[in-house]
Amino acid sequence: MKIIGLGNALVDILTRIDDEHILNVLQLPKGSMQLVDEKKSAQVQGAMASFTQQRASGGSASNTIHGLARLGLETAFIGHVGQDETAAFFERDMQQAGINPILFNSPTASGIAHAIISPDGERTFATYLGAAIELEAKHIQPELFDGYDMLYVEGYMVQNEELLLKAMQLAKNAGLQIAIDLASYNVVESNKDLLHHVIETYVDILFANEEEARAFTGAEPEAALNALSSLCNLCVVKLGAAGSLIHTTNTVHRIGVFDATVVDTTGAGDLFAAGFLYGYVKGWPLTAAGQLGALLSARVIEVIGPKLSDQQWKDIREHMKRIEKQ
Repeated sequence: MKIIGLGNALVDILTRIDDEHILNVLQLPKGSMQLVDEKKSAQVQGAMASFTQQRASGGSASNTIHGLARLGLETAFIGHVGQDETAAFFERDMQQAGINPILFNSPTASGIAHAIISPDGERTFATYLGAAIELEAKHIQPELFDGYDMLYVEGYMVQNEELLLKAMQLAKNAGLQIAIDLASYNVVESNKDLLHHVIETYVDILFANEEEARAFTGAEPEAALNALSSLCNLCVVKLGAAGSLIHTTNTVHRIGVFDATVVDTTGAGDLFAAGFLYGYVKGWPLTAAGQLGALLSARVIEVIGPKLSDQQWKDIREHMKRIEKQ
């Protein structure tokens, strides 16, 4: 099975803060993803300058595709970058993970996501899309999907309706399954009608966290799961420390969590999707796929940023053998 991702090609600048007051000063609601312009991005960077920072390739779909590649699947990622060092960093990271980067480019500065990490591990994003948002419908051609079995899309793509609909239609025409993650509660709130149409028309597998599910349905987790599952074949609602719920063919599976010391929740949902989709395409029982998702999610929240070390991936692959045998 080969999976191709579609999303915003961003580089994360990860900053741990020791006082959440700075979020109020910057007018960034804790836990949200706010789109900012270049001026605001520079303001955020200035406010973060006194804290220790790290850099990592990011973007929701990119993180999931990266996880799938590290698990051993053939993958590709479609995105748009600038012609700067940030773009070179992003492409290099893709290639080093074994991902086929399908990157269009322009003179615009590459996208940057400031991931601000609160003391409790919650992350707040101030995202300057830059060149990432210049990915357009004209870039998406049928041949991009040749040889792939699944298209994985981040929910942020609703910001370009023409692009999103064209990609999904071409993927569906090519026989691909389509999976989407709802991405952020505020994005869901602003795009309910489009998301409803997309999920009902194209989506086979839907991922949402508790806040996103509530924003979409107005309901609490189990009722939200039922409402969402009426729109697509397979629905997963992630509940953080309470685990996750998987709904398919009138059956609900409840998945637990693995013990973890929370350092930074960046990438938790993205890596859950990677683990779940790996188990799913390998034909594992859905409970086992959910457990692999939970394992990856637990390991990534123990580190700063959305990437795991080689040793962590080695440990995960050993644990995978036990999950698969259950």
